Amino acid sequence: MELIFEKSREGRSSAILPPCDVPVVSLPQELSRKRRARLPNIDENSLSRHYSALESRSFGVNNGFYPLGSCTMKYNPKLGDEAAALPGFTSLHPLQEPGTLRGCLKVFDMLSRYLCPITGMDAFSFQPAAGAQGELTGLLMIKAYHESRGEAGRVNIIIPDSAHGTNPASASMAGFTVINIKSGADGRIDLETLKSVTDSTTAGIMLTNPNTLGLFETGILEITEIVHKAGGLCYYDGANLNAVAGLFRPGDMGFDVMHINLHKTFATPHGGGGPGSGPAGCKKILSEFLPSYGFEKDCGEGKSIGRVHGFYGNFLVAVRALAYLLMLGRDGVADMAGNAVLNANYLLAKLKGAYPAASQGFCMHEFVLSAETLKEKYGVSALDIAKGLEDCGIHPPTVYFPLIVHEALMLEPTETESRETLDAAADMFLSLAQKAGEDAASLRGAPFSAAVSRPDEVKAARRPLLRYEWK
Repeated sequence: MELIFEKSREGRSSAILPPCDVPVVSLPQELSRKRRARLPNIDENSLSRHYSALESRSFGVNNGFYPLGSCTMKYNPKLGDEAAALPGFTSLHPLQEPGTLRGCLKVFDMLSRYLCPITGMDAFSFQPAAGAQGELTGLLMIKAYHESRGEAGRVNIIIPDSAHGTNPASASMAGFTVINIKSGADGRIDLETLKSVTDSTTAGIMLTNPNTLGLFETGILEITEIVHKAGGLCYYDGANLNAVAGLFRPGDMGFDVMHINLHKTFATPHGGGGPGSGPAGCKKILSEFLPSYGFEKDCGEGKSIGRVHGFYGNFLVAVRALAYLLMLGRDGVADMAGNAVLNANYLLAKLKGAYPAASQGFCMHEFVLSAETLKEKYGVSALDIAKGLEDCGIHPPTVYFPLIVHEALMLEPTETESRETLDAAADMFLSLAQKAGEDAASLRGAPFSAAVSRPDEVKAARRPLLRYEWK
């Protein structure tokens, strides 16, 4: 497919902008370009076809089943988009005086009053623009808390090997030393191992419950008690909140601070780098360390860690979340989580005969299978299965994560998929497992229907071409 620049032809244009209705102001000469911007010259018809062609190469939940594990790629009601498009929300500027933004600030206040009972937290900041930034915010709050108590020697953050990859990165960025602990044979945290690494240098622990294997940490109260007795704090990674929202509260499990991925759990379509929002919530003991917007009465006098975002955060994501919660109501939130767990266990039961499960028993909202047996018998890897699914018309699951499972296939069907969709997806997975034994070579060559079959992902990540070189 040609780039838009390659389709450019001198003299062609698209009259898509209306005449300027405000005075034209010329920039000073020293701020002006020495030459015109090199923009593509293209007619409107070709432009429309170009973007339609790009759209046809993309895959989203509107195209089909999207079981990307640990990502919660579920269908989100269009009501949220309609609310976020209201002129009263879109026609504002973040530099306006706070007194002119009362309606928007009311959204934050209302959303906080809904999220606190769901999570068991006492206060929220909506500044963090993504889950990873929410992690960093919470960790900086933990750091500030210990320093305020004269315990700057608490420099270690305990993180299990089943954690999300951003956890150790966030801890390191916050200036902590990461203490990694291995999971037990059942895929959960081993309490004796945890006790052995918990001491006066422990600042806290980071974990999500359920963990990335889709397992609920049945010893969670003992885990948080061990850390608290050592003087540390407990951080909850809210990436898997979709499994427990309305059923269990992180605050009741013993967590002191957390973040929520609004774009995963509460109705913002996401992917491709945004939009996102990772508000940080905490118990009262940490509330004075929350990021400040800069206009509070006590700004500069308290112990706030300061701003983590230039303005208020990704506001329209909060609007969508509020509309979603108002639509669901208290019982609807619990039904959301319950159906996510039901769908995951249903699909797991249909697949674990052909793809051994990484752990025994019931899962929560997601589960991990292994293609290791297929690879040993037929030379068909998890990547081959994923590529074969592209030819079946569904998005592949997450592969090779978590790292503690060989040839991992991680699936999260979400609560918004029907039984018919899950049955059809299961048939596709099972047919590929059968094909591995009958025609392994074709699977190793899949996909055959995609515009690009198997790109060099390492080269694409390390040497990306991000701009067009004019000839």
